[in-house]
Amino acid sequence: MEPSPNRASTAPDATPDTTPDTSGALQLMEETFGFLHSAALRTAARLRLADHLADGPRTPAELASATGTDGTALRRLLRLLASRGVFQEDEAGAFGLTPAASALRTGVPGSLHAAVLLLTDDMFLRPSADLAETVRTGESAFPRVFGTPFFQHLEGDSAAREVFDAGMAAFSGPLDDAVAAAYPFPDRGTVVDVGGGRGGLLRSVLLRHPGLSGVLFDRAPALREPLLDQDELTGRWRAEPGDFFEAVPKGDIHVLKHVLPDWSDADCVRILRSCRRALAPGGRVLIVDAAPPPGNTPHPGKDLDILMLTALGGSTRTPAELASLFTQAGLHHVRTLPTPGFASIVEAEAAAD
Repeated sequence: MEPSPNRASTAPDATPDTTPDTSGALQLMEETFGFLHSAALRTAARLRLADHLADGPRTPAELASATGTDGTALRRLLRLLASRGVFQEDEAGAFGLTPAASALRTGVPGSLHAAVLLLTDDMFLRPSADLAETVRTGESAFPRVFGTPFFQHLEGDSAAREVFDAGMAAFSGPLDDAVAAAYPFPDRGTVVDVGGGRGGLLRSVLLRHPGLSGVLFDRAPALREPLLDQDELTGRWRAEPGDFFEAVPKGDIHVLKHVLPDWSDADCVRILRSCRRALAPGGRVLIVDAAPPPGNTPHPGKDLDILMLTALGGSTRTPAELASLFTQAGLHHVRTLPTPGFASIVEAEAAAD
């Protein structure tokens, strides 16, 4: 007998799938636990666990003995980090390095140890906890939390300044060679590293382009231990202290790496105008930042943007947003070049009068 067309079929392939889709909930929980992931990573950095694993895997008990920690608690910490690709547990229960964990080692090329300690420090953690108020007011949380603006706090706290300087050098250091290789610097001329700190970027540029000379420009405290004191660069660079809001040294290429995100739009225009006044004819201004792309694509620049918002009241800007600042400063956006790292090179020239 034919089944009635008005009766629901009982065939297996007609059974409705009532299995709930939990992927969204699982993703939400993963995001919620993000603060624990950062805390675990900071703990691993403070204990220098990666250094203790440089010669091969070790058990939690062995690591606990070496670090003066509780073996059971340490195993649980390592288990969490291993689940996220930081360290790896073998069949014997010992933990070893992964590529991510290797970057936590100290004293090795590309080490991010100091950067992890900076980005998980109270100077960023506590303002981020007040993000709701920052979103409500649009104002940085740092003065509310610490009682003073970010850079004034660093001036009065030498320990915090040391953490900041070391962390920024580690955070931005891996970009130096990438930027020096990605941009077609001229054969001759002067490169001014504006707000250049210890001068890692300037060093990479001068080493790769032997016809160039350079000026490392920053506030005096940041210039105390430059990285350019090596034989190949003798006589090709100088350090000059100053305030980039007032003036910068004259040059053919002005490079600002991880400088503008620290400041408001109005302050950025002031800095860029200083560069515009000091720019030689035909010169260029290069902004090296984690300029985030439009749309929903994940990008470190979008994370850093919230960090800047809560701690400094600044912004990690898209190339289009930077172009708007250029226009206000008498500059013209030329192009945006990618690098092998997370940052881009946003190039500008003097606008026609």
